[in-house]
Order: sequence, then structure tokens, then C-alpha cells
Amino acid sequence: MFALQRDIASELQAVAFALAATAATAGGSGDNTAANGATINVSTFPSGRQESVAFLIPARAVLAAAATLTVSAKIQTSDDGSGWVDVVAPTTVLTLTGGSGGTTETGVGKIGVSLEYCGTYVRVVVTPDLSAANTDTASVSSVAVFGGPYKLS
Repeated sequence: MFALQRDIASELQAVAFALAATAATAGGSGDNTAANGATINVSTFPSGRQESVAFLIPARAVLAAAATLTVSAKIQTSDDGSGWVDVVAPTTVLTLTGGSGGTTETGVGKIGVSLEYCGTYVRVVVTPDLSAANTDTASVSSVAVFGGPYKLS
């Protein structure tokens, strides 16, 4: 029998650091450049291998009026932690738009996959793309949230 829980944290079986804060400057460093996430071994969680993973991708951007930050992401897997293949194709997970006079915008994107399609290792690859030139800046990172243990205790 399953019961609804009011404490989501108690329901999370496994979480992992997935991507260090990655900075981008419009038309410069990090802009429209893929950032590879951390290599996560999905077989080493104390609660056992999980059924699925969702990567949460928070972003913060300082944007000119009507300028945008578009964040795309994909999920990759590997059997040995070195040769990577895409299991989820690149897709836009978040778009932030600068307000009148320029603003600081924040948001969180997400992307996920069933681990039944994955090998021993997974990672997220995130690409921040700023539409303006030279002045807009952004920072993106990621956390992996795993759910659905193979065996219920």
C-alpha cells in the first residue's frame, strides 16, 4: 500500500552533484559552449540502482531588455565512464528573457530519462546560449535527482 507523503525530501532516494556552476558571457567565454556534467555511477547508491534520473538545471542571467538566455541540455550514458553516447537528444529546457531596461532573471529547467536505457554511468551536458553581444552574463549548474528504486524496501 502506498501513502501520499507531505515531505518530498524523505521520498528522494538518491541525489548527486551533476554540473559545477558554469559562467557564460554573451559573445565570449562559455557562450553557446557545451559544458559536460560530472560522471555519475548509477550503481553505487546506498539505496540501490534507481529507475530514473531527472537533472534540474538552475540558471541566473543578467540580460538587456528583450535579450535571452536559452539553455539546452542532453543526457549521455557510458558503460565505462569514458565513451559517451546520447540517450536524450539536445533540447531546450529553459529560456529567460530580459525585461524593460535590462533585468536579472532566474529559472530552473529539467530533463530526465529512464535508467533502463542507460549503462553504468550518466551525465548531463548543458549549453547556455546568450542572444546579445558582450554585456549579458549567465551562470548554469545542475543537480541529479534519482527515483524509483528497483527494489522497494
